Amino acid sequence: MEVTVAKRRYQTGTARCLILLFFVLIMSCNGQDKLNVPKDSKVESKTIRKDYSAPLFSLGSNTIPNDFFAPLFYDGQLCHWTRRILQDKSGNLWFGTNHYGVMRYNGDRLRYFTVDQGFGGTRVTEIVEDKEGNVWFGNSGGITKYDGESFTNYTEKDGLINNDVWSLTTDHNGIIWIGTLNGVSSFDGEAFTTFKIPQAAVQDPKPILSGHRVSSIIEDQHGTLWFGTDGYGICKYDGKSFSHMTAEDGLCDNNVSDIMEDKEGNIWIGTMYGGVSRYNGTSFTNFTKDGVIEGIEVGGLYEDKNGNIWFAAENNGVYRYDGKSFTNLYKEEGLISNGIQSIFEDKEGRFWFGGWKGLFRYDGNSFFPVTKKGPWK
Repeated sequence: MEVTVAKRRYQTGTARCLILLFFVLIMSCNGQDKLNVPKDSKVESKTIRKDYSAPLFSLGSNTIPNDFFAPLFYDGQLCHWTRRILQDKSGNLWFGTNHYGVMRYNGDRLRYFTVDQGFGGTRVTEIVEDKEGNVWFGNSGGITKYDGESFTNYTEKDGLINNDVWSLTTDHNGIIWIGTLNGVSSFDGEAFTTFKIPQAAVQDPKPILSGHRVSSIIEDQHGTLWFGTDGYGICKYDGKSFSHMTAEDGLCDNNVSDIMEDKEGNIWIGTMYGGVSRYNGTSFTNFTKDGVIEGIEVGGLYEDKNGNIWFAAENNGVYRYDGKSFTNLYKEEGLISNGIQSIFEDKEGRFWFGGWKGLFRYDGNSFFPVTKKGPWK
């Protein structure tokens, strides 16, 4: 689904820029303060104190922050795109956006942390929590760590291979693995190491952004690292050697968007042009190509507390798999977004869906758009 955003942005980005320019010109002509548009330029490493001024919503208020792009919101949505969702050990819900950094809901207030306040980037592509409770954000300006008190940004100046981060995970040793537009770095908390993964021998690869982009990283229950690539399938590293899985091996597509391991040890793979595959350790089952589900562009893979597998299919809503059959949830259930990118069940059993048009809740029957007024509880 991440690459879907990139493709659609080529088509819609110009129009949005013109709209933004239009509003800036209007406000300039009316003598209002000039908008400081967040930029994706390289961010210097720094620690940001927690007591700085940042836009926030008090959930009982109707006030939208002056330094936020409220005129561009659609139907009261919180952001144009919600890309990633995570709940930390303290119960805070984090929502990574595509333009405005990250939002945090602490049960009382929704707060935005943007580039203007020192957050590392505008686009958040991954959120993970380590064993110590630090929350890490992969973003368009590098990686950012939140330790419960402050944010610290890490960039190429600190040894990261590239600032345009697309994937992030922590392994059983506490090492952080970062997939970028230009390859992989590992971080032990002190120093970055460039980790070169070999490309598979793929005939006529068609990367969407870069042949070196690593779009997804997981560590499976055996300690093997899986790297999803842009046009070269999957590269696996067992700690000693590399191996590859491509369309020639049965994978539904070489442009990988998402990878997830379920509780049974099956590996689920979302792709850009082939839909979804499941690998059981021996062979692939390609649900889209076999006609079981619709939608060739799949991401947002997630397993809930009951063992149901969820994922989103572009222009086809979301699917839930109970181990026997798939249930499709879309317009009839009230989902007004055709591009969901993240699915998450929190500790309270609430289901959150993020994507185009912002954030949504699912109550087991219907979807509801989440605005600053909720529904939150």
